[in-house]
Amino acid sequence: MPPYATSDIVRRVGRFGRVELIHLPTPFRRLDRLSGALGGPSIYVKRDDLTGLAFGGNKSRKLEFIVADMLAKKADAVVTWASLQSNWCMQTAAAVRRFGIRPVLLLFKTYDAEPGLDGNLLLDAILDADIRIREADKGKLVKSGAAMAALEAIAAELLADGHRPYLVPVGGSLPLGDMTVPLGAVAYVDAFVELARQAEAAGVGVDAVVHATGSGGTQAGLVVGARALAGGCRVVGISVSDPKGPFSEDVLSIARAAADALDLRFEVRPDDVVVFDEYIREGYGVVDPEVAATIRLVFQEEGIVLDPVYTAKAMAGLIDLVRRGYFRAGENVVFFHTGGTPALFPNRKKILELLGRA
Repeated sequence: MPPYATSDIVRRVGRFGRVELIHLPTPFRRLDRLSGALGGPSIYVKRDDLTGLAFGGNKSRKLEFIVADMLAKKADAVVTWASLQSNWCMQTAAAVRRFGIRPVLLLFKTYDAEPGLDGNLLLDAILDADIRIREADKGKLVKSGAAMAALEAIAAELLADGHRPYLVPVGGSLPLGDMTVPLGAVAYVDAFVELARQAEAAGVGVDAVVHATGSGGTQAGLVVGARALAGGCRVVGISVSDPKGPFSEDVLSIARAAADALDLRFEVRPDDVVVFDEYIREGYGVVDPEVAATIRLVFQEEGIVLDPVYTAKAMAGLIDLVRRGYFRAGENVVFFHTGGTPALFPNRKKILELLGRA
C-alpha cells in the first residue's frame, strides 16, 4: 500500500499559499494511434500544455505557488533567468503582470535561432517585460552558478530605484534567491495527485511517467508524488541539457527538500531519480532529424503539437525506450506534456529543412 492517501497529500500541499492562474485538471487520455503504431505499452498523455496561461505549460502550475509567495513578501518586481526562448520566463512574465508585478528577464543565448522577436521572445515583448540578453555557452541550460551574480546586480539596481524585487531561479526549481522552499516541486507533487485521481477514475494503473526534465523541479515533484501515492510507478526524466550524473543529484536534492517541506515521512532515494541523457544529442535547444520527425509523427497521429526544445526530445526518448524494450507491452506509460510550443516558430526554418519542406 502507498504510504499516504491522496487526501493527505492535498492537505499538506494546501498549507502553501496559491493564486488561481490556470484551468485544472488538465486533460488525461490514451494515445490510441501512437500506442498502436509502437506496438508496446499503452501510452497516455497528461496535457499540461493546456493549463490556459499564455499558451500553457508546466511552469504555470509552479507559478500558482510562486506568485503567492511573491505577494506574501510584498514584491513589486520579479527577476529570473533562462534561455532566450524560455517558456519559464514568458510564463512568469504573463503570470506576474496579472498582479501588477514588473517582470525582469535575464535571457541567455544558449542555442542558435532565427534573429528578431519571435516565439516566446515576441510574447515577452508584448508583455512589456524588461528583457536583458546575454551571450552564453551553446548547448547548455544556464544554471544558478552562472546567473545568480547577475541577478543580484539587477536586484540591487531595482532596490536603488525603490522596488521590492523577488529573485527566483530558472524553472522555479531550486530553493534559491527569495524562494526558500522548492515551490515548483510542491506544485508537481500536487500534479501527481491530479494524475492519480484521473487514472483511478479511468481504471488505469500507472506504471511509469515520462517527461522532459531541464531544471529539475517538475521531476522532483513527480518523484515525491509517486513515492507518496504509487510506490511502483517509475518517474523517468529525459534530460534536455545536462548529463545524468550531476543532474540526478540536483533532482534528488530538490525532491528531498520538497518532501521535507511537506513533512513526508520517507527519504527520497537516489534510485528514485531516473534520468536518461542520451537524447540531448548535440545539445540543449539543438533541433535534429529525430526531433523534427517526432514533432511530425505525434501531430499527424494524435493532433498534439510538441516543441523542439523539450517535449519532442522527451517523446523521442519515450519512443526509443519502447523500441528498446525498456517499457513493456501491457504497461501503462503517461507522457507529461509540459508545453513550450511557442519555441516551434523561431525554429521553423530548421524544422522544415529536416522534414524536406523548406
